[in-house]
Amino acid sequence: MLTEPLGALGLDVEAVEISPAGKRRVLRVAVDKDGGVTLDDVAEATREVNRVLDDSDVMGEQPYTLEVTSRGVDRPLTLPRHWRRNADRLVKVTLADGSAVTGRIVAAGEESVTLEVTGRRRDLAYDGISKALVQVEFNRRSTATGDGADEEGED
Repeated sequence: MLTEPLGALGLDVEAVEISPAGKRRVLRVAVDKDGGVTLDDVAEATREVNRVLDDSDVMGEQPYTLEVTSRGVDRPLTLPRHWRRNADRLVKVTLADGSAVTGRIVAAGEESVTLEVTGRRRDLAYDGISKALVQVEFNRRSTATGDGADEEGED
């Protein structure tokens, strides 16, 4: 019910979860889009989800609380668009054979992803990946920002 109306806003529905919370329920809707989700996107999505739910009886009579959020870094990368949207991020990948590799996403296609692992590029087919999570980097030095933080001697 939410995919088409949120798609019209340029958003992908990444997850819909309903969980009990006392006498109420919590309906969580996670959305994402190319370039990332802004607070304005979340507000607009919340209005649209409310409209869709108000026009239907899918939630029944029991009260609920609606939470619309961005996808978040804690969710596994499972679709090519997840990889593409996290280009240049560090990821930990568990392969189907049980081995693990950590690298930076260089490119993401429809069938595979290219990571930079210890200075070398490595292509991985999605069907050979059992789990992948973005790694949070607190002190990453970036040449893309142009803020000088990547110059020698600066922390």
